[in-house]
Amino acid sequence: MLQFPLWKKVLIGVICAMGIIYAAPNFFPQGTFDGLPDFAPGKTLSLGLDLQGGSHLLLEVETDAVVKERLESTVDAIRRTLRKERIGYTGLGVQGSSVVFGLRDQSQLDAAQSNVREIDRTLRLSTLEDSRVSVTFDEATLSAARIHAVEQSVEIIRRRIDEMGTREPVIQRQGEDRILVQVPGFNDPGELIDIIGQTAKMTFHLLDERASPGQVPATAPPGTVILPSNENDGQQFLVERTVRVSGERLVDAQPSFQNNQPVVSFRFDTLGGRQFGDVTQENAGRYLAIVLDGKVISAPVIREPILGGSGIISGSFTVQQVNDLALLLRAGALPAPITVLEQRSIGPSLGQDSVDAGQIASIIGLVAVIVFMIMSYGLFGVMADIALIFNIGLIIAVLSGLQATLTLPGIAGIVLTIGMAVDANVLIFERIREELAAGRSPFSAVDSGYRQALTTIIDSNLTTLIAALLLFAFGSGPIKGFAVTLSIGIVTSMFTAIMVTRFFVVSWLRSKRPATLTV
Repeated sequence: MLQFPLWKKVLIGVICAMGIIYAAPNFFPQGTFDGLPDFAPGKTLSLGLDLQGGSHLLLEVETDAVVKERLESTVDAIRRTLRKERIGYTGLGVQGSSVVFGLRDQSQLDAAQSNVREIDRTLRLSTLEDSRVSVTFDEATLSAARIHAVEQSVEIIRRRIDEMGTREPVIQRQGEDRILVQVPGFNDPGELIDIIGQTAKMTFHLLDERASPGQVPATAPPGTVILPSNENDGQQFLVERTVRVSGERLVDAQPSFQNNQPVVSFRFDTLGGRQFGDVTQENAGRYLAIVLDGKVISAPVIREPILGGSGIISGSFTVQQVNDLALLLRAGALPAPITVLEQRSIGPSLGQDSVDAGQIASIIGLVAVIVFMIMSYGLFGVMADIALIFNIGLIIAVLSGLQATLTLPGIAGIVLTIGMAVDANVLIFERIREELAAGRSPFSAVDSGYRQALTTIIDSNLTTLIAALLLFAFGSGPIKGFAVTLSIGIVTSMFTAIMVTRFFVVSWLRSKRPATLTV
């Protein structure tokens, strides 16, 4: 006897109820569900860049700056090493892609080269015609540094955009040193550039004691650098080159207020907190310069040791500047400056045209399938059509619940799902016809039809699902959007065909108990 257990009825009821709850916000005016608690369903579909518009940027990472920075750090390391070993030198500095220096006593050449090699095993040393020493990195090391800089930039840009609360941005590496950024729903590329284009490299230095803030010599003595204030007021600072604490040690930064002034509170990790504590403990009474992207944003006096691993950055900030600075510090510094090669704002009119075209295609496909099923299978076709509408509602509900981004290829996936959703019902109904033609009773034919077709349905849908998952795993951008809706559609169509349509058929049979059956 054809049975439909109670647990299956409860399962269908729960899933359909959840589907209605999650899909409903998409059919009401925006803001209708804003008053609900955060845990309550009330989110609408997240539309991609091609549907709702947004910002498009093409960026270039200045990888040469990474090489230059590495060379300059090598200069500092060589200076400290030669001084420690009491080896006299002259003209130490960067020339092109090399670090060069001369020796006061050529008899110390071997000792100098030996000590420099200990700094970094990837260094290559040679002697120039004028007896100066040239220090370079091998090409493989520089190439790896450039690649790492681009990859790190992609990750940091992603973190910054995620901090802004935007949904499903597209951030991809293009070529050797370019990054494509597409942010749906963010229609101001200029503001986006302000957030992701700033290097946000923060370091903590001591001011050189030979000059007070605002009074610096014409040229910086060795081991120091002259940096401007970020206030654009012409003030300059003589800063020691040695980085006392790196901004890479920051683990948190939050906007706050101190004495009714907006400030940024920050916190270091364990090592950074120890370094910060040591420098404030050993240099009480000196100025500590907080440097952001080569400008001094604050230079407070160290009045007492700060041993808690946290502190405050104050200055002439607005609330928006404090919020942006905290965001940048949390996301991390870019390893190299970034140049904007292309910026576009994609208007919503293009997105609306795409949505309208997708809606028309979906409606035409839905109507064609409904008419075909009714003409081919009569009452059973009507039941399959009702299940098809449930299926579309479930797809919308799952996309809304997961906040998956719907793109134009995603709409194509939904249209394809509409056509595929009735495949399982077609297999079942054709099998029932065969059983009826063999002389079985209506109950026996329906029961046998569902049992016999189940294996074929699972096999065909499972292989398609595997293909969709592979598209999602190895594809990008539009391919992922298509794969997401197709995968969700396959799962929901199997549920509606095997469970929902069968529930309708069994309920009708047990209610009417027909002596004959026409499918």
